Amino acid sequence: MDTFVQILVSGLTLGAMYALSTIALSLVWGSLNMLNMAQGALLTIGGYISFAAITYLGFPLFLGLVTAAGTGVLLGLAMYFGIIRFMFEKDGFETNVIIATIGLAMMMENIVLKAFGAYPFQQPFAVDGGFRLLDVHIPYQNLVIIGVSVGMMVATAWLLGHTRLGRAIRATAQSREAALLNGVPVRRIFAQVLALSGLLAAVSGVMLSSITTLAPTMGYDPLLKAFIICVIAGLGNVAGALYAAFLLGMFEAGVQYFLGVRFGFPALLLLVIIALIWRPYGVFNRRKVARL
Repeated sequence: MDTFVQILVSGLTLGAMYALSTIALSLVWGSLNMLNMAQGALLTIGGYISFAAITYLGFPLFLGLVTAAGTGVLLGLAMYFGIIRFMFEKDGFETNVIIATIGLAMMMENIVLKAFGAYPFQQPFAVDGGFRLLDVHIPYQNLVIIGVSVGMMVATAWLLGHTRLGRAIRATAQSREAALLNGVPVRRIFAQVLALSGLLAAVSGVMLSSITTLAPTMGYDPLLKAFIICVIAGLGNVAGALYAAFLLGMFEAGVQYFLGVRFGFPALLLLVIIALIWRPYGVFNRRKVARL
């Protein structure tokens, strides 16, 4: 029972952290048909902005998180107005935007490196202490990560399912041309989706760095794992990405507990290979049929 509790708590914590960045990545792909390779850099900047706001400006923990989230929104909007709006109606958008966002990610990483240096920092957004469940020590910080992440996911689900903006985003994801014909301001929706994606990535960065460390390259690993989860769930499937994030978080926690931490990532890669062989269009996606 102690082993089960340990794996459950670790898996839920990993799943909660992965879910935010994965949903952001899947939302952008579903709405814009765009792979955002700068997602990891947005996550990194979110962590550092929270660190700077709390450490240097003396903000309380919650306000540091809000500052990071607001910065993520601004960066998402800057990405749209500075790059995406000039590219998405041109030929080769899907390929060109990958190259552009890789360059943007490298630029943001170097800005962080120049501003804060390469030395890792401890994220001050942390709650000390914990409690015991059976013979397992459960830190309060794990509960904070799970609570904040679940709250953000519930808010995102409510936004997509019960607001006018959410209906416009879903309409744009289903058919950009049909959305335009029905009066949906597609350009504005693109900007709002990137802003929402930046917010989720920044919050995910704060949560991740709160149990690891802050480093300029900290976004690579969660970005790669978010891609793995999106591939397994099916690119653009936001609900599937949520389920897959928690399932893979549990899977990775179990592998790390029984085989060691170094086997967690290789096991995920093996799992994604098996998933692609079994369901190449995603475990939670249906095969698309074109009628001629």
